[in-house]
Amino acid sequence: MFSKILIANRGEIACRVIRTARKLGYATVAVYSDADRDAPHVALADEAVHIGASPAAESYLKFEAILQACRQTGADALHPGYGFLSENAAFAQACADANVVFIGPPASAIEAMGDKALAKKRMLAAGVPCAPGYLGEDQNDETLIREAKKLGYPLLVKAVAGGGGRGMRLVRADAELQGAIDGARREATSAFGDGTLMLERLIDNGRHIEIQVFADAHGNAVYLGERDCTAQRRRQKVIEEAPSPVVSPAMREAMGRDAVAAALAVGYRGAGTVEFIVDDQLNHYFLEMNTRLQVEHPVTECITGYDLVEWQLQVAAGDVLPAKQDDIRLTGHAIEARLYVEDPYTAFAPQTGQVLWWKPEAAVHGGVESGRIASGVRIDDGIREGAVVSPFYDPMVAKVIVHGRDRGDAIRRLRAALAQAPLLGLKNNGRFLSDLVDHPAFRKAEMTTTLIDQWMERGEPLLQAPVATDDTWCVAAMARAFASGTSWRANSVSAYGFTLRCGDETRAVRVNPDRAGGVAVTLGASTEQARVLSFADGVMRFELHGVQQSAVVLLSGAQVHLAYRGHSFVFEEVSPFPSADALQDPSRALSPVAGKVTQVLVQPGDSVAEGQQLVCVEAMKMEMWLCAQAAGAVKALHAKAGDQVESGALLVELEINNPKEA
Repeated sequence: MFSKILIANRGEIACRVIRTARKLGYATVAVYSDADRDAPHVALADEAVHIGASPAAESYLKFEAILQACRQTGADALHPGYGFLSENAAFAQACADANVVFIGPPASAIEAMGDKALAKKRMLAAGVPCAPGYLGEDQNDETLIREAKKLGYPLLVKAVAGGGGRGMRLVRADAELQGAIDGARREATSAFGDGTLMLERLIDNGRHIEIQVFADAHGNAVYLGERDCTAQRRRQKVIEEAPSPVVSPAMREAMGRDAVAAALAVGYRGAGTVEFIVDDQLNHYFLEMNTRLQVEHPVTECITGYDLVEWQLQVAAGDVLPAKQDDIRLTGHAIEARLYVEDPYTAFAPQTGQVLWWKPEAAVHGGVESGRIASGVRIDDGIREGAVVSPFYDPMVAKVIVHGRDRGDAIRRLRAALAQAPLLGLKNNGRFLSDLVDHPAFRKAEMTTTLIDQWMERGEPLLQAPVATDDTWCVAAMARAFASGTSWRANSVSAYGFTLRCGDETRAVRVNPDRAGGVAVTLGASTEQARVLSFADGVMRFELHGVQQSAVVLLSGAQVHLAYRGHSFVFEEVSPFPSADALQDPSRALSPVAGKVTQVLVQPGDSVAEGQQLVCVEAMKMEMWLCAQAAGAVKALHAKAGDQVESGALLVELEINNPKEA
């Protein structure tokens, strides 16, 4: 038995585990890095211990620092969450050696399934169907290239360690293969300390469907239905739902049987997920087993009514599973949307900065009880207003989960929840998520794991930056003028005239208050009559076109952050004076994000062509290449591989060729 649990993680999953542990009467301990000193999970726990600097390798991946925190606080159990050390067999063993209960599978099971190549060999031996691939120990580039050509394209180059889509590259032609091998090996080494690769024939146009399994120390194992995780970008999940819209009861039983067999084959204990790829004929093939709690576990909790973290704690304490297979029933439909601080309209580039507005309680009706949604909406998060999102960790900051009587009901609830709980201050994928679940491909269950990536290539409207309507411009203008003046009385200010910019559009605006408390907003040749009814605590109530409505408005310097009719925009008052910083200068290559420089491909004096890759910056699980905007020569370098850089930092100076000489 144990009495105090240390959560060796951060963000929303740390908060999630703490809440269930507290419900069950366990004392909790949080750990934190420099960047997370003021994070919500730190305040939520009974105790908290600082374990190192902001980079994960110097904090959340440090065995000894975490185990020392256990000794320091008397924590006799440890929950790893997901990511970081959750699937590290050596860490699980280190916990056991320190007499700390690891709330997860035994080290032997993690090791058996942690190496994807060995795991597939085990599954083949057990009769579980697997996609063809190369699982050999010979890791020479020549061998990998030869085996890839035998398999044919398309194929995946995959790291044998880790998960979460890291160390994975899609290859569709010979010309892409060497770069994919180099990139996957580099990313896997950085993320997992292991650059070993495998090859796997891609099931094109497939669906990603996984089975939640649970096993105890008494030989019992069950599956709790499936989750459909097909909606992905760059092999990382965006939307998860349960049950899958394409899985029949017979298919569910067959996949569940295979998943349980996989778990029992390695002596599994606790929560695990067996992932399958399903082809267009609904044949399923084993991908891998994640030996931990999944990010998307809440959708299973919704349709089963079970708290899976509670199950984890019970199994870790030596109890028998709380339910038998015949006891498990699936009710309704649940969808989880991952809220990422990323810009879906610029290839999902991760964002950093301050959270200016985040009030998830506005979308939650009834709250969460015992891992269940009391009234349709649940939001698991790990952020708060005023907090800064750093470049050191995953860009997912919250999960919006809904439970409806059927799939259509769940989609409607999700879109409403996303609209009611906007995140302002950082670009995020909230609008994209709402549009995605309303897209015909999603509604008709025609998504594939590569469809969003295909949309990026062909410019699908879903991935085009939204354009603010005239009404949205009016609302932004009212908010800006309201904040600028001392009152709306006509005898105080005759009119407010200024210029606003939103995205690539700039418009002159004039706002005229009248004696009746109304306001006339002029945009070009058009004038609209409106009235601000109230403006308090970030919510502006107003009348426009004779209809009373509301918008979330946050004013930050010259910016107006606006959430209106389910969409979010940032307007900025444009200075009448020109700014050199606002002008694009092709001679100065600036970092697109705060992150770590992983590659520098040029040296001073090198000639470069337009579009040539110069420097690679990694942030939040993503590699971003800085390319030359024009042909020229490298004048100076201001960064080297391994440097941490801020967003907008000057990395490369170029001498641009004279267009007449080019």
